[in-house]
Amino acid sequence: MLAEEILIVRHSGEIPEVAYHGSLYFLTDDEEGPQLSLSDEDRRQLKDQVVARYKEIMLRDLTPENRDKRLYRGLARCIVNWQRLCQFCEREQHSMEGVREEIAEALLHFLHHEARDVAGDKRKSSINCTLEELCAFLNEMGLDTDALPAGWQGVCKCKI
Repeated sequence: MLAEEILIVRHSGEIPEVAYHGSLYFLTDDEEGPQLSLSDEDRRQLKDQVVARYKEIMLRDLTPENRDKRLYRGLARCIVNWQRLCQFCEREQHSMEGVREEIAEALLHFLHHEARDVAGDKRKSSINCTLEELCAFLNEMGLDTDALPAGWQGVCKCKI
């Protein structure tokens, strides 16, 4: 049953921590559930899936090829999901080792594509956050603006 719940959390919707708490309740407290006593390792495995799902969602929204697809939610949602992930990991005292670096790399890649495509009139900007929000996210990711493409500030449709 734990393995099934791990899969449910991993493939949950847009807010995986809701699935995590639902799984915890089902596995431990629900009268119709197995009423297990979960070890720290069991809980860690469930938490790992929350992190993996958030990472997957954020990478989806940082993939340039997704910008015109229905599944794309934009940088604004990516920023919100980053904040949710950070809060979850802090609250649950869980590691998110390596996630920041992977998201930062994807963000940099995304901005290079976006700036090139917008400057080349291939498309209108798909960035749906303000320049201020983007700058704060860049800072949180540890990205120096020197690493960003020329004209990156101009890709934000929403101004400060």
